[in-house]
Amino acid sequence: MTLLDVTLPMSDALASWPGDTPCAFRLGWKISEGASVNVGTLTTSVHSGTHTDAPFHFLPDGATIDRLDLSPYVGPALVVDVRGKRRITFQDLPNADYRATPRVLLKTDSWTDTTRFPASIPVLAPGVATALRERGVVLIGVDVPSVDELDSKDLPVHHEIGRCGIYILENLNLRDVTPGVYELIALPLRIVGGDGAPVRAVLRRI
Repeated sequence: MTLLDVTLPMSDALASWPGDTPCAFRLGWKISEGASVNVGTLTTSVHSGTHTDAPFHFLPDGATIDRLDLSPYVGPALVVDVRGKRRITFQDLPNADYRATPRVLLKTDSWTDTTRFPASIPVLAPGVATALRERGVVLIGVDVPSVDELDSKDLPVHHEIGRCGIYILENLNLRDVTPGVYELIALPLRIVGGDGAPVRAVLRRI
């Protein structure tokens, strides 16, 4: 079995959302300093690196991550090449019935230096999530920090996706992935009350 790891490496070098808690890993106990084991501590926002948003992230009464059904995070997925698009419209996507591949991962390659937070990112145009839901999509994944404009306060794409009951994956690492059909496995940590969670996302060629 060949697995493609599409998770961004978690480290101090990973740029975080401005003002949010950055990722930091430290060894509190070290064998090199006389301890019997190495023991590390990870401090991070749940939205650092490759992660999923729970509805509670953008809805005050939305479901938290520990209450979500896990099935949308596992199964057939379609990686779509939308490189060079500033705004991703439905016409930029394959005109297909997505029920066979109800997870759509958008490869933009627009954030290549993950040590620096991007100044801008591609986003979905209004109506795209709704059209995808009508064709059977249960999850949308992107290779950037958000599905909305970085300076957005009302988060229209998050809310449209949420109304559709579609799950969100952000900060995927799709740079070395050829567009096509895969099996996605991207299970979130079970954080009680969490507004999101890190995932270890992998693809397997079907």
